[in-house]
Amino acid sequence: MYLDEPTEELLRLRLAVLRLEHRELDDSINELYLSGCSDQLKLKRLKKHKLVLKDTIAKLESILIPDLDA
Repeated sequence: MYLDEPTEELLRLRLAVLRLEHRELDDSINELYLSGCSDQLKLKRLKKHKLVLKDTIAKLESILIPDLDA
């Protein structure tokens, strides 16, 4: 898949933002665990959001990184 330079740059920027958000979410989840948070629903929602971010990151990476077999 060919991406023009502005499109590729926008995807790379979006990818960087998502990675940062994923890292911050991971930190938040760890802090809640360490603080002994008993709100399991909140933890579950945060984990689900983190998983969605991970999937989105993987999709963007697959678009940006060309297949070596092609």
